[in-house]
Amino acid sequence: MRALSGIKPTGTLHLGNYFGAAQQFAAMQQKNYEGYYFIADYHTLNTLPDPAKLTENTWNIVLDYLAFGLDPEKSVIFLQSLVPEVAELAFILGNYTPMGLMQRAHSYKDKMSKGEQINVGLFYYPLLMAADILLYKSNIVPVGKDQKQHVEIARDIAEKFNLVYQKDLFVIPEPFIPESVAIVPGTDGQKMSKSYGNTIEMFAQDSVLKKQIMGIVTDSTPLEEPKDPGKCNVYNIYKLIVSAEKAKEMADKLSAGGYGYGHAKKELLAAVHEFFDPMRAKRAELEKNMDYVRKVIAEGSAKARETAVETIKEVKKTVGLAGNIYDGE
Repeated sequence: MRALSGIKPTGTLHLGNYFGAAQQFAAMQQKNYEGYYFIADYHTLNTLPDPAKLTENTWNIVLDYLAFGLDPEKSVIFLQSLVPEVAELAFILGNYTPMGLMQRAHSYKDKMSKGEQINVGLFYYPLLMAADILLYKSNIVPVGKDQKQHVEIARDIAEKFNLVYQKDLFVIPEPFIPESVAIVPGTDGQKMSKSYGNTIEMFAQDSVLKKQIMGIVTDSTPLEEPKDPGKCNVYNIYKLIVSAEKAKEMADKLSAGGYGYGHAKKELLAAVHEFFDPMRAKRAELEKNMDYVRKVIAEGSAKARETAVETIKEVKKTVGLAGNIYDGE
């Protein structure tokens, strides 16, 4: 079974990225999945990023992946842009994709509803994601609930292509969304997102991390009065990090009163350090050995491309493109 997923280097990774995606990547290595995990740098171009910042963000995510526990001996870790066949496949698949399917994509509809300027890259985003998935013949795609539609679009495109040519060329992928994976709330109670500026960055400097946690929005309930844990942003983040027993302890203290949000924030800060400090230390060591990090990406991208080239050759032959002349075809 092959699993594939990726993260866009649009900024610094945060708790939402970890609990919504990266934690599953590392866990699946222990379940004998063949993992393909990439940094989706092509996808970032539809936001017209600063070139230097895009490069910096890309290498930061590579470091994060390795610190999270992705093992290059067990998983293929690569850059999307080092496998140009993905863009080639996206173009080919566009010829089998109805406009209406793209127009129904949340990524497009949300921007349109807000009156934002839409570029072709953003409109094409789900199609490029479909190419990411189908190029490697992925069986499952670990995603957050908000990305499920994109996997469904990939399924629709793969099924139509297979039907047109009466062959099972593309694997029909399944979204993988464990019940335990929730949408991680941000410091303001909305979904944690770089776009909202409400993130908690587990690899930030201590002072920044503390400021982010102490800045979590809470209501004005006095310290001595009972509080509803379910409506407490601090608790809703805390319970993702600690054991069920520890989470219940905080919930009980909030419900009983005499325990303020400031106390809860201090407990959350301690929990974040306890959980992530081993990863923070590992990441700091990796930063001192960037030659190794670059080697991981070079080798992973080369391996990913081997798979991609085989798929694109099969696709070209199927649709009638005479692109396999070097193989005598």
